Amino acid sequence: MAMEISELDEIQNSYKAAVDDWVAVIREEEALASVHHSVADIDAWEHAHDREEAARNTAKAAKRAYEDALRENFFHF
Repeated sequence: MAMEISELDEIQNSYKAAVDDWVAVIREEEALASVHHSVADIDAWEHAHDREEAARNTAKAAKRAYEDALRENFFHF
């Protein structure tokens, strides 16, 4: 049975939001890579990297979910 367009839209929007979040976190990490050379700045930069990795994983999972939904909708598997 084909998915409703609204279901696909919702999954696509979740994927887009996850990518937008990931991009924002990348920009935060980038900004911290350009600050002064102090231990506190290095700690903040490392923490930003951890957040970037988590956001990346979330975006990849959302992409997989969207691809799976498209595959199911169009090819029924």
